[in-house]
Amino acid sequence: MRRIINATYITLDGVIGGVENWPATEGGDDAGTTLQTELLGACDAVLLGRKTYESFAGVWEGRSGDPYTDRINEMRKYVVSTTLRDPTWRNTTVVAGDVAAHVEQLKSEPGKDIVHYGFGGIAHTLLDHGLLDEVRLWFHPFFLRTGSADDLLFRQGSLARFDLAEVRRLASGVVILTYRT
Repeated sequence: MRRIINATYITLDGVIGGVENWPATEGGDDAGTTLQTELLGACDAVLLGRKTYESFAGVWEGRSGDPYTDRINEMRKYVVSTTLRDPTWRNTTVVAGDVAAHVEQLKSEPGKDIVHYGFGGIAHTLLDHGLLDEVRLWFHPFFLRTGSADDLLFRQGSLARFDLAEVRRLASGVVILTYRT
């Protein structure tokens, strides 16, 4: 069965939103890019919410020339949205119905794992239904000290247990904590 792997950037104070406005993290970018490219290589689909989709499409759609960009552009993308009608990023399917049922179906189909970026409503739905198999939290070494409740990882919900599987420290000071069910 395919796994759902969440990859989320987070600050020391729990902010996950507005990553494009975060300060640059010095050094280690190549290692982080390599790890992200390896993750995409282990997956054959991407699961996104509409806001993350629009952010990613704005950056990656129409670009090419490096392994990460080429891979994410060629992958199948599933976007959870009730408002997105005509996605322009190739290989994109809009999921407007029961997210948990759709993800359960995707997991049962043959193929590689599925990467899910961001930790908003979709991630919490996956947690609530026991569909999230792995979480990779990329802790960035600063307190942003801004953001709304929607920009924070921490929200109300039921208990979901994971086991620590790996800890990686990048030269930039970013620490990646990987947890699995």
